[in-house]
Formats: sequence, C-alpha cells, structure tokens
Amino acid sequence: MVKWVEGTATDEDVVVSTRIRIARNLRNYKFPQRMSIQEAEALTNEILNVMKKLPSGVNYKFYKVNSLTPIERVSYIEEHLISPGLINRPDYSSFLLKDNESATIMINEEDHLRIQVLYPGMNFEKAWKSINEIDNFLESCLDYAYHDEFGYLTACPTNVGTGLRASAMVHIPALSIIGQIDGLINGFQKIGLAVRGLYGEGTRAYGDLYQISNQMTLGEEEEEIIRRLKGVIYQTISKERDVRESLLSKRRYEIEDRIFRSYGLLKYSRKMSSKEAMQHLSNIRLGKEMGIIKNLEYKDIEKMMIGIQPGSIQKYANRELDNNERDILRAEYIRERL
Repeated sequence: MVKWVEGTATDEDVVVSTRIRIARNLRNYKFPQRMSIQEAEALTNEILNVMKKLPSGVNYKFYKVNSLTPIERVSYIEEHLISPGLINRPDYSSFLLKDNESATIMINEEDHLRIQVLYPGMNFEKAWKSINEIDNFLESCLDYAYHDEFGYLTACPTNVGTGLRASAMVHIPALSIIGQIDGLINGFQKIGLAVRGLYGEGTRAYGDLYQISNQMTLGEEEEEIIRRLKGVIYQTISKERDVRESLLSKRRYEIEDRIFRSYGLLKYSRKMSSKEAMQHLSNIRLGKEMGIIKNLEYKDIEKMMIGIQPGSIQKYANRELDNNERDILRAEYIRERL
C-alpha cells in the first residue's frame, strides 16, 4: 500500500505531491563513483550506527538494493520512494525508509546521502521542517563535506551549495487541453526552474503530471529557493483553475464527454497499457477536480496511477508478467477499484 498519499493535503486539486531532497557527502570518503565495495560498506555501516541513536518512536527500515528483486526495485521508484539512480549500482546502494513513507535516506546513489521527504498536496513548510530535522540530526553525528565558500560539496557541481532540490508534482490537464504546456515549460526554464516527467530527470510526463523544481542550489538560502518555487507553483495553480472554469463554461459537453468516455473505458476494458490507463486516469482526476466525478477521492486516483505501473502491477501479481499479462491484469485492477 502507498502510505504517503494518506496524509493531510492542501491544493490537492492541482498539486499531487511536494518533495524536498538534499544531497550530502561525508568528508573522509571518496564520492560513490570512486568507491570500492568495501568503502561503500564501511560508509553504510557508519550511517546505520548513527541511525541507532534516533529518538524512540522514530522508525526506519533498512533495505539493501541488491537484496530486492528487480520488480521490487522498480516498484519503489514508481511509488516515488527512491530515485531511478539508486538502483544503477545495486551492490553499493541501500536506503532507509520511514515507517509512514514520508522520508527516505538513500545511501550511495550519486552522493553518499540523498535525503528526501515526500508529502501529498502543497506541503512545503512541513517538508522543509521535516528534512531540516533529519539533516540536523545526521550532521550532528557525521562529518559532512563542507566548504566555507561553496557550501555542501557534491558529486555533481549543479548540486553544490545547499544541495537542495524542492519540487512539486502538478496535474495540469486543462492547460494541456488548450495547448499551453510548451509555453509554460519555456517560461519556467527562463526563470531557472526545471520541468521533468513522472520520475524526475530524464523521464517523460504521463497523465498530464509534471515535476517543477529549482535548478540553482548555489548562492541562495534554502528558504529563498523554496519561497521562489512556491510562488511559481501558486501561479500555476491559479492558471490551471482559471482554465478549468473557462472550459466548464464554454466547452462543458466536450469536457464531460472526455471524462465519461475515460470512465467507461476504465470501468469495462479488459486490456489496457500503462500509457493509455494514465491518460484516462488523468481525465478522471480532471473530472474530480471539476466536480463532475464525485465518488472518488484524490488519494484513490493517486494509488491507481501508481498501482498500474509495470513494476507495481507485477508486485501486485507477485510474479513476473509479460506485456500482454500486465495489460490484462491492469484493466482488472482498475475495474475492481472503480
């Protein structure tokens, strides 16, 4: 079950999730790309010993990537709990997952530590408070690689400084319908923001879902990075809501037809690819956002969007499936939930 979607959310009609990630390295170790397995294990053990000092009631579970099946590795990515980069070197990498799935501490991805917090809806204040607490605890026990002029040192120069990436996953189907997505993305890039797909850098946008994040990490305070990003997200929320109202006013039958066709296909289809299912679920979510679909909660739709992905549907089946078997089970999975 995807636990992180269960939390309290605001502005969830547009913002699916809020994530903050920070990159940290330890002073006396080589960067992960230069490490031997023995060095990677020594670093991992040092971090695990520190985690034993956590206050009572704060619980994390430890996973070695090489102990997970290929299906489990992919499903953790699809649930947004780890990054795609973490599984590239499975003998070196591991992660600690908080019991409510709101925080993940990734070990030996591109950097020694990639700490992320994840919350549903618009939740930057809560996310920043949470990640700051985790970072302060780890920094009190570990010797971070830090430079007085440049800040936190990272394997990739683009992360030097604060090491912070803040992002919001937004659902903006109305802007997509009227053809404003390309213009919006170009506008974001001009002010130093990145727009990525469903699983971050190098991935495609499916189901009208986009991750908007900062690109600059050097020369700005963490709070300022988050403040600027929040302002852009609120502008995006306002634009998307305005377009939805306009569509309901001027093209209501067209929009209702789009939504209910998708609902019918999802409810009765016997085979469906993940790409097709994502687009129909996007239309269902639009129906929820516009007040047309009333019998589903946002978290129900989010869980379906995650549950239909290739790794997650095989995890649900508890076995490997070929493409045809996945398409059949995916349709069944959606029918049961609708």
